[in-house]
Amino acid sequence: MLDALSFALFGKPHRNINKPQLVNSINNKDCKVEVCFQLRGADFRIVRGIKPAIFEIWKNEVLVNQDSHNKEYQKVLEQNILKLNHKSFHQIVVLGSSSFIPFMQLSAQHRRDVIEDLLDINVFSKMNMIIKEKQASLKERLKDLEYQLDLNQNQIDTQNKYIRDITIMNEEEINEKQDQIKEADNEIVILQEANTISSSFIQSSNDEVQSQLKKAHDQKQALLQYRSSFNTQMKALIKESEFYELNTTCPTCTQEIAQSLIEAKLTEARNNAATLQSTIKEADKKAKEIQDNIEKFSLKSEEIRNEQSKINANNQEITRLQKTISTLNNDIERLTARDGDLGKARDDLQNMNDHRNTLREEKLKENEAYSYNSVIAEMLKDTGIKTKIIKQYLPVINKLVNQYLQTLDFFVHFNLDEEFKEEIRSRHRDSFSYDSFSEGEKQRIDLALLFTWRMIAKMKNSVATNLLILDETFDSSLDHDGVDNLMKILYTLDDETNTFVISHKGEILDGKFKRKLEFVKEKNFSKMVE
Repeated sequence: MLDALSFALFGKPHRNINKPQLVNSINNKDCKVEVCFQLRGADFRIVRGIKPAIFEIWKNEVLVNQDSHNKEYQKVLEQNILKLNHKSFHQIVVLGSSSFIPFMQLSAQHRRDVIEDLLDINVFSKMNMIIKEKQASLKERLKDLEYQLDLNQNQIDTQNKYIRDITIMNEEEINEKQDQIKEADNEIVILQEANTISSSFIQSSNDEVQSQLKKAHDQKQALLQYRSSFNTQMKALIKESEFYELNTTCPTCTQEIAQSLIEAKLTEARNNAATLQSTIKEADKKAKEIQDNIEKFSLKSEEIRNEQSKINANNQEITRLQKTISTLNNDIERLTARDGDLGKARDDLQNMNDHRNTLREEKLKENEAYSYNSVIAEMLKDTGIKTKIIKQYLPVINKLVNQYLQTLDFFVHFNLDEEFKEEIRSRHRDSFSYDSFSEGEKQRIDLALLFTWRMIAKMKNSVATNLLILDETFDSSLDHDGVDNLMKILYTLDDETNTFVISHKGEILDGKFKRKLEFVKEKNFSKMVE
């Protein structure tokens, strides 16, 4: 049943099998599934099959446009209708024992993907891709403008020389103004070269600096955890030493502890303590190096910001110089006759200058757009807006998980940080990871997370579903109390939630649910019996 549901909605089996294996091996054809549901007041019917191949989406008995490729058609189903992908489906709707990977066993990136889907913020990832494409286009456009400006400057230089050769009136004053124009042009060229150098520095350094900063912070965090483990070992050694210093008789069997054994244990503890102390010193030394790197790359980051400020100041100065050039050209026009070759030459020169100014203004606009897009791209990274949104939800997520864990009689404090790493503390405040627990305890954490994701999805209204499927959850690692506590949670669900429990141990669930469906094999075909 799960394979059929997963295949119809997402085009892939629930279990870890190949899609062709879904086809019945007896008749080797007619693998067809239809799923009907209501959503936002509309009736939907999804039809998918193999041999013959079919994939249809019906809305209110009208076939949704099938012109696009199959993959695009699947995107329409997942992104526009279901608002749910295959990975999130198995975190919100299904908790299974076959191919399901619990949230806590996913990588940090896959955990991020699930939460982004839940909070409906993956739109920022799409925006980031669009910004990157725009930046690439802008970079090419800036290169083209630079080439056109160089060509235009060569034309202007040639035209200026021609005018100087043929002009006979007001030559000294005209030449003076032309020198001023050239000086302004040179200043603009110098400023543009400075901008190019600064831009190159920013482009070549920014990614590396940010990468190194992130790497240094990650190393610092890892080292803190590393050092914490040695502090724990040191406490254990001190406790062991105190035991042998204060006791000459075993508290368990009441036998006297040999003095030689006490001395051997104390010597071993002192040696181990010395080794740990040396290791801790090395860790402190490494921490100092990492902190130095953080400070070093923070200074680099400050240099990058200073270079961006220089670019902005240079752009303002270029605008002022362009206005000065325009004024000087107007003065030359008044001093020069507007007839004959000289007049035509000056008309051509003015057109060239106008074209150059147009190119420069366009370049300034493109540079400004590039700078703004760089800021936007920084905001759209995983460490930007999405992190701020996730920060708002993390306290709610952690609160809900801990509430469900208490309902399941698992009294620990669960905390998920901004990097989606877990910290689990016992009532004695000992810190554990997910893998530290037994399979039954892991099962309770998985259940708490499943119900938390459903509640968060409902709160956010990005994925509202009235379907919950527990695949062999009661058969795996839950003890009798765990079953009763899980039933408490199921009883809190509203009446509209359709809960399916798949189990091979029906006796422990008899009388707990309204209906019981049994699947049996008859002549190599599965048959449902109620």
